[in-house]
Amino acid sequence: MHPHLHTKDNTACEEVMNILDECHARGFMWKAMGMCNGAKTQVNKCLRAQRLERTKANREAAKIKNKEIKAKWAEIDANS
Repeated sequence: MHPHLHTKDNTACEEVMNILDECHARGFMWKAMGMCNGAKTQVNKCLRAQRLERTKANREAAKIKNKEIKAKWAEIDANS
């Protein structure tokens, strides 16, 4: 389902993904009748939370990188 999340470093959503996988393993009719919808909602919420955490961390790293770049350009402008 989400192969990139089934890694040793990412264990936050593993439990809910396993629950959804077990639900899907019960068969097509089980899924078709909507019996896995609750598990799917839990997986979506967990993945969304993880995505928001990654986005926040990436944004902070980009801010730091931009400050470094601006400082280097200011130094270059001052020396030329």
